[in-house]
Amino acid sequence: MDLLNGLMLVMTPEYLAYSFVGCLLGTLVGVLPGVGAASAVAILFPFTTFLPPAGMIITMASIYYGAQYGGSTTAILVNVPGEVSSMVTAVDGYEMTKQGKAGPALAMAAIASFLAGIVGALMVALIGPSVARLALFFGPAEYLGLGLFSLTAIAALAGSSLLRAVLVALFGMLLSSVGFDDSSGLPRLTFGVTPLLQGFDLVPVMIGLFGVGEVLSSLREEGTLITNKIGKLMPNREEMRAGLAAASRATGISLILGLLPGMMPSIGSFLSYSIERYQSRTPQRFGRGAIEGVASSEAANNATAMANLIPLLGLGIPTGPTMALMLAAFTLYGIVPGPLLFTQQATLVWTLIGSFFIGNIILLILNLPLVGLWVRLSTIPYPIMAPIILAICMVGAYSTRNSMFDVWICVLFGALGWTMRVRGWPLAPLVLAFVLGPMIERAARQVIAVSPDLLLHRPAFWLFIALGILVIWASHRFAVRGELTD
Repeated sequence: MDLLNGLMLVMTPEYLAYSFVGCLLGTLVGVLPGVGAASAVAILFPFTTFLPPAGMIITMASIYYGAQYGGSTTAILVNVPGEVSSMVTAVDGYEMTKQGKAGPALAMAAIASFLAGIVGALMVALIGPSVARLALFFGPAEYLGLGLFSLTAIAALAGSSLLRAVLVALFGMLLSSVGFDDSSGLPRLTFGVTPLLQGFDLVPVMIGLFGVGEVLSSLREEGTLITNKIGKLMPNREEMRAGLAAASRATGISLILGLLPGMMPSIGSFLSYSIERYQSRTPQRFGRGAIEGVASSEAANNATAMANLIPLLGLGIPTGPTMALMLAAFTLYGIVPGPLLFTQQATLVWTLIGSFFIGNIILLILNLPLVGLWVRLSTIPYPIMAPIILAICMVGAYSTRNSMFDVWICVLFGALGWTMRVRGWPLAPLVLAFVLGPMIERAARQVIAVSPDLLLHRPAFWLFIALGILVIWASHRFAVRGELTD
């Protein structure tokens, strides 16, 4: 009944407009080579802060879907993935483009994303409230263990050396402590700079790391413009059957994996593609234009992204940079994701879940007829687009608090993001540590205030610690590839 009410609310003209505009803008930004989903959400986030709470969150979610779809378009057509998860799509998608099968590749990417998105939205509706009820039994010890496990999982699966990932996470924790200390009321690490008393605002930091940083990185690369015709749009019967089967398997795998903190869409795409190739009777076709490769990657990408929303809504734990921005969207209006969200903000959360269904339908209807437009946009020379994107980033950073200080923070973190990309340092541990730092510090303080012995009597805390150790062991045992960052 709650889901039905949410669907009815999101079908009103106002919320439909939010979903449509979000999907359109997300796809528009996502098709630009070098701009992934996290960057698209970071760039456009400040422009949604003027909307009412439900409108803002629905628009951001729709931007996220659209940007993910747009990333697959550039990966298939010009071999320039907008984000890491689209790298897997490019492996077979671009080969299909060179064979004159760009149309079937794009259509299968859209269909697989749609099916995975719908199934994922249904899973959020079914499991989300149960996870939230489970979180009601969490105390400071459990949240401390969960926070440490989340950081450990991100560090272990970041695709860089564990030492680098840990150092980056510690740096993120350090950044989160800048400003007033809630306990003592004294400033920390401000060095006499008055604007730092409020700490670093999440929005300019994210825009800098992912918007400015990714633009600067992309200027160093050159994509190959499409020279082949798209050809017919829809796959033939055999391609459709093989693609749907691969998408179904990838969806099932990624929905389960996506519940784990640190399991980002990029990791789901790589794992699902590897499993699909391993179980295939003709593995030699993968990498040479296998439509199953495109379907498994795109389905896994969307399914993992939808599953990531469950720990965000039920526990208040973001699993990646984009989810961190979604968390910022909630907290901007004083809404705290977690165990009470489904009761205190029931209308908002079920409207949001209803928008997941509508957004995926809008994307399917909107994007297939506009393939030609996305092709032309994706071939615009990047030196022309980069200054426009950078200007939008600067405006977005300024608009959060109407402060030039935030613009300079955006530039500073843009340089940091570019340097980390060039040097191969992972960004995800920094972002998650920056977001989770206050929660971990608060939980640790509460545990110490009660008694450190409290941890000895909380099995859930040790379960999270054991899971963290298991993730570290598994990342080395199965040699997680170095590209697995978000």
